[in-house]
Amino acid sequence: MDFNLALHQAIAERITKSPKQRITFAEYMEMVLYHPEYGYYSRDAVKIGFKGGDFFTSVSLDNDFGELLAEQFLEMWEILGQPAPFYLVEMGAGQGILALHILKYTQQHHPDFFSVLQYLIVEKSPGFQQEQQKLLQEFPVRWCNWEEISPSSIVGCFFSNELVDALPVHQFILEAGELREIYVTFREEEVNKRVNVSLSPSSSNTYLTEVIAEPSTLRLAEYFDLVGIDFQQGGYEDGYRSEINLAALDWLSIVADRLQRGYVLTIDYGYPASRYYNPRRSQGTLQCYYQHRHHNNPYINIGRQDITAHVDFTALERWGECCGLEKVGFIQQGLFLMALGLGNRIANLSYQEIGLSQLLKRRETLHQLIDPTGLGSFGVLIQSKGLSQQNPSQLLKGLTVPK
Repeated sequence: MDFNLALHQAIAERITKSPKQRITFAEYMEMVLYHPEYGYYSRDAVKIGFKGGDFFTSVSLDNDFGELLAEQFLEMWEILGQPAPFYLVEMGAGQGILALHILKYTQQHHPDFFSVLQYLIVEKSPGFQQEQQKLLQEFPVRWCNWEEISPSSIVGCFFSNELVDALPVHQFILEAGELREIYVTFREEEVNKRVNVSLSPSSSNTYLTEVIAEPSTLRLAEYFDLVGIDFQQGGYEDGYRSEINLAALDWLSIVADRLQRGYVLTIDYGYPASRYYNPRRSQGTLQCYYQHRHHNNPYINIGRQDITAHVDFTALERWGECCGLEKVGFIQQGLFLMALGLGNRIANLSYQEIGLSQLLKRRETLHQLIDPTGLGSFGVLIQSKGLSQQNPSQLLKGLTVPK
C-alpha cells in the first residue's frame, strides 16, 4: 500500500474511533511525524541538507558546529571533576553527523576525555537510527530508549539540536477572552462517507478540517500560569491563535529524572514567553517545510513534510526549576559559538593555505552559523543539576559573551 494513503487511513481511523470524532492537533502532529510505519520521521524519506532536502541545520554546514560543542562538553567534564565515565546523551541525532563530528574531534584532540566518554543516542526514528548506526560504526556509541536509562544514572550532559521544535504541539484560540482548543476532524461532506480515503493524498483538497471546542486538558491553562501569560490583560483580541508544547515539558521531566549530576544543553529556535505570546503574533509560529520551502498548512503533503513550532524557552526554564534543574544561562547561538572559538577560526583563515575560492566559501559557511537573521539567532539554554555547593554554577565558556 502507498505510504501516504496508509497514513491517511490511519488518521481517519483514529478520528473515527475518538470521542466526538475529533483529535487534538497534538495527536495529529504526532501521527504525521512519528507514526511508527508511515510518519515523516519514521521513514527513510527524510532529507536534511541543501540538495533535495526539506530543511538544513547547523550540522549541515560543516564540522565546526560539532567541534565547538565538543569543546564545551570538555569544559563540562572538567567542571564536574573529570568523572569516568562521562555520558553524552544526544536526543534526536538526525543522520548522526553531529555525533560523528563530536567524536572524531574529541578522539583526535582530547584523547583523555575521549577515553572516558560514553556516547548514548535516544532516537525515535527507525530510519534515522539505521543511518546513525552505519555512520558511527567505528565508534563506541550505544542506542537506547528512555526505559533503558535508569533514574539518576547519568553523570554528564543531555543535549539536543533542533529537537524540541518538532515535538507535537496543541493549538489554541481565544474566543470571547476564553481559552479554546483547536481539534482536527473530518470535513462535513466526508462524515457520512467515513472518509473517502481514495482521495489523492497529494491533493490540497484535504478531507480534514478544524473545529474549536473546550480544552482537552487543564494543563493548557496551567501552562500559562507557569510562563506568566494572562490573556485577560495585554490587548489580546478574539481569534488570537498559537501553540502550547506540553510534550516539551514531559520530555524535560524525563531528562531531569535520568540526570544525576551534570548539564542539559538545548539548542533550538524560539523565544521567551513574553515574545512568543506577544499579542501581535496572533497566528502563532507553526511552520511546515517541504523541499526547502515553508508554508503554514499542515494538512497537505501529509507524512511528506516537516511540521515545527518555535520553542518557548521560558517554559523550559521554569519547568526545569520544578524538576530540579538550575538555569546556568541562555544565549544566542552566534554568541555561544564565538565564545567557544569560532571567531578565531574565522580570523585564522588564510587564502595562502586553502586558496582564495575555498577561503571565501569557508568564510561564508562559518558566518552562516552566527548570522543574526538565521542560525545565529537560535537560542542556547544550559541547565544543571547536582553541582557542588562549592562550585554550583561556574560560568561556562560558551555563555561568556565575547568582548
